[in-house]
Amino acid sequence: MTASRKIKVVVLLIALGVSFWLNNSKEDSKSTPVETSVKTNKTNNGFNYLPTSTTGVIIHHENYQLSYNEKHEQAEWVAYSLKKSDIVYTNHKRPFFISDPKVKSKSADWRNYKRSGYDRGHLCPAGDRRFSKKAHDETFYTSNISPQEHQFNAGIWNKLEQKTRYWAKKYDQLYVVTGGILKNNLKAIGKENVSIPEEFYKIILDYSEPEIKAIAFLMPHKESSKPLYEFVTSIDEIEKKTGIDFFPSLPDDLENRLEKSTQYKNWSFR
Repeated sequence: MTASRKIKVVVLLIALGVSFWLNNSKEDSKSTPVETSVKTNKTNNGFNYLPTSTTGVIIHHENYQLSYNEKHEQAEWVAYSLKKSDIVYTNHKRPFFISDPKVKSKSADWRNYKRSGYDRGHLCPAGDRRFSKKAHDETFYTSNISPQEHQFNAGIWNKLEQKTRYWAKKYDQLYVVTGGILKNNLKAIGKENVSIPEEFYKIILDYSEPEIKAIAFLMPHKESSKPLYEFVTSIDEIEKKTGIDFFPSLPDDLENRLEKSTQYKNWSFR
């Protein structure tokens, strides 16, 4: 084979390799169901606090993230950082609920809740996002709500939300993950069959020195006058019910210790 012919063969092989790589890259991008943004979810110490997603549909909003479950027409979890400086008491005008513009399959229409007998229960509370009008209004996407009985929403669930804000002020910065337990054969409302969870959970992580700690709550979806600490459970228990791996970026030994614990005495219950 002449030198010129060898050069032509090499050039051809390189061209074929580049073409193969480009085609595979395109296919990979088509098959990836996760919706992402440039924004990262890492803290200053490099810890990524987001859970895993059972659906592969992670939506990044500016002030919270969620994993959307199209089957149940709501988020399986909503996660966000809650700092002491976030807790303000500015009253913004309450906007209308609207579908989430980032959910490609379209989140449930607010009309599913109309005359259903259920509140549009926030997962990331508007009260946690009063530090700006934009942050407040983002919580009114229907991807961030779940059907809740009024006495539950305005009662024990609201009490837990207020306690979470109290802890944010006390411990400076928390990471909060919350949602309903989504499973088969739940009752539903509306034309789009928005599932009504029978239980709701909230997991709170204080990832700061000198004491890294976590607490998890699992509440039956009904009115209750019980003290909050009676709803404390382990993160492991919620993982069993949801199939979600919470805080997978924690060092394994720390993750195992925090997720099996039902200890709440190191949290301030007043």
